[in-house]
Amino acid sequence: MTTGPRHHVSSGSTFEEQVGYSRAVYDDDTVWVAGTTGFDYATMTIADDVVDQCRTTLDNVAQALAPAGAGLDDVVRVRYLLVDADDFPPCWPVLREAFAVARPAATMLVVAGLADPRMRIEIEATARRPRPGAA
Repeated sequence: MTTGPRHHVSSGSTFEEQVGYSRAVYDDDTVWVAGTTGFDYATMTIADDVVDQCRTTLDNVAQALAPAGAGLDDVVRVRYLLVDADDFPPCWPVLREAFAVARPAATMLVVAGLADPRMRIEIEATARRPRPGAA
């Protein structure tokens, strides 16, 4: 059970403001990162290529984890949502590199569509915050 305050992290995405959610929420122990896509949130642009989207999505996840003092190596659970199952294998090398240390429990779901038709992959992650003084 956690006792510390809840903190909210925003990426600056217009989606967060329009829908009313945070990119990430964290407390003493855990960081929950919302479904994150390959948008460049500063320009609200997105690449056409799924591998490029995957890389940008992982960068966005890492940026959401950082204010909580966590990183991709601290991820314990990840969910991949894709519009087309054939898009997943090209992303494997990028995902394998990003999670080489963490090796999180993972699930891949194929969905009928994401919030924007340009989105081809969305990633949701949960991480454990490193304990102060832990090596």
